[in-house]
Amino acid sequence: MRVAIVIPARFASSRLPGKPLLRETGKYLIQHVWEQARKATCAADVIVATDDDRIFAAVREFGGRPVITRADHVSGTDRVAEVAAHLSADVIVNVQGDEPQLDPADIDLLASLMRTPGTDMATLAVPITSAENYLSPNVVKVVCDDRGRALYFSRSPIPMVRDGAPDFAARPSRFLQHLGVYAYRREFLLKVAGAPPHPLEESEKLEQLRVLGTGGTIAVGTVARAHRGIDTPADYADFVRACGAGGTRRAA
Repeated sequence: MRVAIVIPARFASSRLPGKPLLRETGKYLIQHVWEQARKATCAADVIVATDDDRIFAAVREFGGRPVITRADHVSGTDRVAEVAAHLSADVIVNVQGDEPQLDPADIDLLASLMRTPGTDMATLAVPITSAENYLSPNVVKVVCDDRGRALYFSRSPIPMVRDGAPDFAARPSRFLQHLGVYAYRREFLLKVAGAPPHPLEESEKLEQLRVLGTGGTIAVGTVARAHRGIDTPADYADFVRACGAGGTRRAA
């Protein structure tokens, strides 16, 4: 099974413009992401997909493999699919360009989930440990069946506990927070990227519901902790503080 990692990266960001090229650690943010992805043992290729010449040049500068894509993509998934259409890989892993602390072992877990026959796509989740996250619409929840396949994703608290309060400690596998990293079979990615939005997707504003809504299967792997993305200047400042000399992340 040949696996390729594609990292979509764009310059525009409403809360943190030019995010991939931030360099207070001595390395570009996109370089940190690329280096983490390169540590995954499953990947034959690691590619940065961008529509921006500045990001393209930066990736070339640190020795990565950039690919220029169209500028009119509405999502990172569409950008990844454009690149995947020209690859010979069996499985495509979509690693977000603003997640420099993603554990390479999590990428390998995603790839291993794709070895199960009938799996169109795989993603990750982490146990929910607080009522705040369970109730927050900004935290996406996922409910799985006994085989570890996603039944539904929602911004609402699912599964809803009708009687009493949810016991997160006693039921760590029941209450799960979805993590936005994905693996796809290449042909399935091309199919789903070209499909129109599903009504469930439009309601919840969650792309993965296009897959479930049209009968696709998503395997869910559970990891111990969430990786933290860089969305705001405060997030980036925290990341810089967590980095040692030369931009190497200190051990937790």
